[in-house]
Amino acid sequence: MNITLERRYADRLEEFSARHAFLVDLAMVLALMGCAALGGSLTLPSADPPDQDKTATVLMGVACLVLLKHRTHPRTAVVVAGGCTVAAVALGYLVTPLLLAPVMAALYWLATLTDRRTTRVYGIVTMLAVIVAAVFSHSMDHLSLLLRTIGPFFWLMLPLAAGNMTRLRRAYLQAVQARAEHAERTREEEARLRVTEERMRIARELHDVVAHHMALANAQAGTAAHLALSNPEQTRKILTDLTGTTSSALRELKAALGLLRHNDHEDDTGPGSTALEPAPGLARLPELVSACASAGLEVTVTTEGEPQPLSPGVDLTAFRIVQEALTNVTKHATAEAARVRLAYTGTRLLITVTDDGTGEPVAEAPQGRGFGVIGMRERAHSIGGELCAGPRPQGGFEVTTALPLQSTTHPAEGTTP
Repeated sequence: MNITLERRYADRLEEFSARHAFLVDLAMVLALMGCAALGGSLTLPSADPPDQDKTATVLMGVACLVLLKHRTHPRTAVVVAGGCTVAAVALGYLVTPLLLAPVMAALYWLATLTDRRTTRVYGIVTMLAVIVAAVFSHSMDHLSLLLRTIGPFFWLMLPLAAGNMTRLRRAYLQAVQARAEHAERTREEEARLRVTEERMRIARELHDVVAHHMALANAQAGTAAHLALSNPEQTRKILTDLTGTTSSALRELKAALGLLRHNDHEDDTGPGSTALEPAPGLARLPELVSACASAGLEVTVTTEGEPQPLSPGVDLTAFRIVQEALTNVTKHATAEAARVRLAYTGTRLLITVTDDGTGEPVAEAPQGRGFGVIGMRERAHSIGGELCAGPRPQGGFEVTTALPLQSTTHPAEGTTP
């Protein structure tokens, strides 16, 4: 608690000092002038005070006034303040912390505002000059050589050490702030990336839902119109299937769009919350085959190997790829039959969808009129799988994909409708 209060007051003091720099510097100079004047009046009990009072006053006044420029010219302030202090000591004034106050302040600001090498050079030269002047000063004849040197050395080292600590503290705070800003930028970039990936994922879902159901609805409506006069019973059955197709499309669209309004902070089980429909999987293949049959496309599904459990993401991806492949057959190929082959081999699921139509991959055309095959390939890659699509040598079109049985790379597995 005390540390927090001290830091708060220190921050406020630094803010006030930065906002009113000249007033702070002027107050500091006036205080240092008082210290220097008092220091010039001190002498040892057995020593006579020097006679050059006006000279010492002028020297200390210059040493203090030059500190008004310490923020922009710290080296000049050290040189002038050090020269004036050396001159005052050479005139016979006693070396005390009060007399050394101006040069001590200059050294502190030098260590705070400049680099370590500059501080070392100017600090050593200033200390040597003051120590040499103190050694040969008549005001300190009654003291030993050790006391003449250790006193100035100690008092001048103190501001250098304090200034160096202040500079290191500021550098540390700047580094912490820079790391915090970098972390914030990284979080924002990651959030934007997640939003982009989520939008692409929902866009693929909407494309699959709309393309599949609308293609089936269009084929069913066309077939019903063609059989309306010749086979009313078949027409009635197709129209009934058309109602189921549009109802299924509306349900899946509602579930997909519900993700955009889903609030993670809202309790899903609370009043007014809507449970999302479970993600479709290969278990719904019979439903898909029946819908395609009502649109005039006969689909045969064969399974090879022992069926293995799939992770939710792989199950969803497999179903969507089969759904999109059959949708492309309905929309772009003059085919009456399609075959779906599911082969479980080791740790992978091989899916092959073929037809006996013309095999025109409109979705891969250079004009980019569709995104069917592109979307299937993106889905396969998102869970570590592969997909190939193209015309068959013997005619028709073929989509082949290899998917892992388990995947940990699919985002929000099991929650996407």
